[in-house]
Amino acid sequence: MTDLLLTGGRLYGWDAADTIALRDDRILAVGSASEVRAQADPGSRVIGVEGRLVMPGFQDAHVHPLAAGLLESWCDVSGAVDAADALDRIGAYARKHPDRDWIVGGGVTLAFFPGTTSAAVLLDTVVPDRPVYLMGGDLHDVWVNHAALRRAGIDAHTPDPPFGTIVRDHDGRPTGLLHEAAAGLVGRYIPAPEQGALEDALLTAQRYLHRHGLTAWQDALVGPYLGLPDPLPAYLALAGRGELTGSVSLALWWDPGRGLEQLDELLERREQARAVGLRADHVKIMQDGICENRWASLLSPYLDSSLAPPGKLTPAQLREAVGGLTRAGFSVHFHAVGDRAVRECLDAVQAAGPSPRHRHHIAHVQLVSDSDLPRFAELDVTANVQPLWAADIPQMRTTYEPMLGTRRVDGQYPFGGLVNSGARLAAGSDWPVSSPNPLWGAYVAVTRLPALPSAPWLDPDYRPDPLNPDERIGLREILRAFTTGTGHLHRHPASLAPGNPADVVVLDRDVLREGPDALCDARVDLTVARGRCVYDRLQVLEPQAPHGGGRSLDAVTEAGRF
Repeated sequence: MTDLLLTGGRLYGWDAADTIALRDDRILAVGSASEVRAQADPGSRVIGVEGRLVMPGFQDAHVHPLAAGLLESWCDVSGAVDAADALDRIGAYARKHPDRDWIVGGGVTLAFFPGTTSAAVLLDTVVPDRPVYLMGGDLHDVWVNHAALRRAGIDAHTPDPPFGTIVRDHDGRPTGLLHEAAAGLVGRYIPAPEQGALEDALLTAQRYLHRHGLTAWQDALVGPYLGLPDPLPAYLALAGRGELTGSVSLALWWDPGRGLEQLDELLERREQARAVGLRADHVKIMQDGICENRWASLLSPYLDSSLAPPGKLTPAQLREAVGGLTRAGFSVHFHAVGDRAVRECLDAVQAAGPSPRHRHHIAHVQLVSDSDLPRFAELDVTANVQPLWAADIPQMRTTYEPMLGTRRVDGQYPFGGLVNSGARLAAGSDWPVSSPNPLWGAYVAVTRLPALPSAPWLDPDYRPDPLNPDERIGLREILRAFTTGTGHLHRHPASLAPGNPADVVVLDRDVLREGPDALCDARVDLTVARGRCVYDRLQVLEPQAPHGGGRSLDAVTEAGRF
């Protein structure tokens, strides 16, 4: 048995220790070099990490790996700077793939097609001969051309489905923009990818997450959604073959159009996951949409619209669902953007009654009433935050202020208020909605300024004021959210303590000493998940070090960008 020792760095959570030993899939020992060497195997591999910060592996509390992985082969326009750029990319992709019956992709932003601008007409100019189906970068909307509308039979007389909107022009004709559940009117006709493609997409996403130091994550929606197929069969196959190197937990999808009759199916899906070693102890309830498409559920009306949608489930339906799920041993992963939706989720948890067995959490919490902040701690509900969004970028003001007003815009993402009220934070990215890099997310949480590397389309000279600086939190607080906070949700310990999983990440610098400005430039040098090296930027573990020897990260030439 050969152990792996990382020595000479700073160990997160330890004052005096500078060495950690890993054996198999567990942390063997932490302490001084002499103390740890005395406990380790004589033939241990030793790696010097001088000047670097050794962290527990990061964990993402809310991520969509299948969508992210599929976009690697689909038409991805997330890097487009405007509608013209997006259309150029779509046309180029269609020309490159003349054999595809549908052009499917994502990454479009609502700002490309404001008001009643006909997305269908614009898409027809670049792809007139085949259906086009593009998911919004927020995963709450889709853009389609007229061929797709015809394929689905959608016209001026088609009614809006429950929980969704067909956007129309002044004459009532569909513009090609579909909000929320309306996407399913077209999405059901998309050719389903073969399971092999879904497995490849999940593995592609896994590699990318490891590259950013992530060793555990929760798939925030496991079921068919927005034209994406159910990823569960692919997960079961990969886990059965031992190909999931990250510790993955699954949030099973709650169909808002059904009730407790779906509980038996959820129980069966949970058991299928358990049989291959996967946790599927959460159920995802999407209680509202997003502000941009006016489907976020608010306590006060939108300023520019008479539409003030309720939650997707009525309060009574939500209480019934949460009660039934908790009795069945599930925890609930709520989606709640608006303050009304957040309150309704807290009310449903309160009605279900306290239980230390459960790990309920509310994701996004963009708007939260001051009176509801202390209820997170009182009810033991974790606030699942996506910190990369909590900065003042140009689109935020131009998009949100007309609909919400300055006061509500400035009150978004109340991280400081949640922490000060005693709430537990978990952190995630919602990738591919935004970058999964936890270091960039940490920078925004600490400064409330944009992490410019995460938004290459931003003018590098753009220097806004912090977004509600009173809501800034400390670096250690956000790092806890990306480790122990998320680890609490799916019961996966995230600290450098003997006996814990051997999930370790080595950063190329000590961001705790250098301060928040170092977060944007910091990079992951090494990621170890359950004792296995899954990302090695500098190739320090290959080839294998001589028996009893070791290498220093500082002595290795950078291998280049993976």
